[in-house]
Amino acid sequence: MDRDAPTDAELLVLTARSPEAFGQFYERWEPAILAWMVRRTRNADAAVDLTAEVFAAALGAAGRFEPRDPGGSAAAWLFVIARNTLLTSLRRGRVEEQARRRLARWEPVHLDDVDVTAINELQHDAALLRALEHLPASQREAVRLRVIDEREYDDIAAELQCSTLVVRKNVSRGLKALRTSIQEHP
Repeated sequence: MDRDAPTDAELLVLTARSPEAFGQFYERWEPAILAWMVRRTRNADAAVDLTAEVFAAALGAAGRFEPRDPGGSAAAWLFVIARNTLLTSLRRGRVEEQARRRLARWEPVHLDDVDVTAINELQHDAALLRALEHLPASQREAVRLRVIDEREYDDIAAELQCSTLVVRKNVSRGLKALRTSIQEHP
């Protein structure tokens, strides 16, 4: 690291007054945290999502950071956050999977490229719009924001004030219903 560059501790202290400081901290550590997550999850999408959660947690805790390293490094602190984020995600996933099995009602939809292409091509088709209108409001809005508006799950969850998991379930269920409707009434 450049001797003139601020330490992690200095950047985290400055975060309260200067968002750019946290931006520098993020740029410094994001590649390492992302690589760590990719090695553990073996799933790029999950690793990106978890890395974002790590930095959201770090931003929230920046004012409480106390360096133990004489050079002011936040490496140990940040990797503890990463480990806890990963463990929480694994626990959450295990609990969610157990709940789905108990309920035996939700089955993830696996759409292939043909399904997605058909849905995208029919965005303005009257039959699809009618089918979309028959979806429950939560599914209709989630599908519209994700498929038609091409928004990210995190953005949709923030807008709808619910969890990303709820958005994913609503999109999945809505797409399954639309696919069924399109197959039954081509």
